[in-house]
Amino acid sequence: MNKLTVAACELCDSVGGQALWQDELCRVVLVEDRDYPGFCRVILNRHVSEMTDLDQTTRQRLMRVVFAAEQALRQLMQPAKINLASLGNQVAHVHWHVIARFADDKHFPGSIWGEVRREGVPRRVDRDALRRALQQLLQLEEV
Repeated sequence: MNKLTVAACELCDSVGGQALWQDELCRVVLVEDRDYPGFCRVILNRHVSEMTDLDQTTRQRLMRVVFAAEQALRQLMQPAKINLASLGNQVAHVHWHVIARFADDKHFPGSIWGEVRREGVPRRVDRDALRRALQQLLQLEEV
């Protein structure tokens, strides 16, 4: 990895959203998206571009955080579906998108990055409740 890539990485240079939970490995942030209030990112705290660049133990720990974010969103929002995505095509830094989806959102059943299908129904997520749920789930998981 060259220094230019790391220097230009937006996930190295910023939190990447509103911080909900963090440890030495990674952080969970809430993405400010009015159409998708249940849109979180789980971001590795060091610059790595692929999951297979991580050792098995680190991968497992990271995925436990991804699954805790999914579970917290399911508990709080009761979505029709949770989308998990790790793309990295635009930002080559390991991070997972954890997105609460609803049958009446703007893009359902397609990707949130795809063609808009309808106006969508406004929703909110209680950030404090989400933060507490994450803390409780991750404390129980002993990440």
